[in-house]
Amino acid sequence: MQTATAIPAERKVTRPRADALRNRERIVTAAREMFVEFGPDVPLDEIARRAGVGNATVYRNFPDRDALVREVVCSVLDRTARSGQAALAETGDAFGALERFVHAAADERISALCPMIASTFDEHHPDLEAARERVDLIIEEVMDRAKAAGQLRPDVGVGDVMIAVAQLSRPPAGTGCGSVDRFVHRHLQLFLDGLRAPARSVLPGAAATMEDLRQP
Repeated sequence: MQTATAIPAERKVTRPRADALRNRERIVTAAREMFVEFGPDVPLDEIARRAGVGNATVYRNFPDRDALVREVVCSVLDRTARSGQAALAETGDAFGALERFVHAAADERISALCPMIASTFDEHHPDLEAARERVDLIIEEVMDRAKAAGQLRPDVGVGDVMIAVAQLSRPPAGTGCGSVDRFVHRHLQLFLDGLRAPARSVLPGAAATMEDLRQP
């Protein structure tokens, strides 16, 4: 007599309630805004107040500051990657896709948030590495298409673009973010115009890679 093989019962996955997801999103949004304004050491109580939730709700979603900072950085990187994917899908012009990506990355305040990776928590956390890889791949694809189309000068690398985005969207010392916001996209466009092929000058040094940026 043959014994029937037992079929494992399907594991029930408990999905967060809609209101719980909205609270989590509000916390991450408020934290991103306050990290940009005040840095990663802003009190969690202040983040809870801006998000309109109780302190217990913050700690229920994020057991410590590192978990919250990591979630904020990963969410910014994910939105930046999605912006790049949308630019490739919706923009027929290869250089236009690069322009769209660069301006979207600046709007996400990557320049203010990325330094937290090294100073606040484990930069090799798997969630962070996965999010970072998604951004690396999409910007490489955007730039490769623009180079293949003869629109982007061939002597620039991904690191060159990301350094410029970070530097041009970071407020100068002694000024607040709001006071320079109106100049960010203007100066980024000046930079982008300098990336167009044919190049009008020879760049000193070698093209920067993302690996160069991550070296200690």
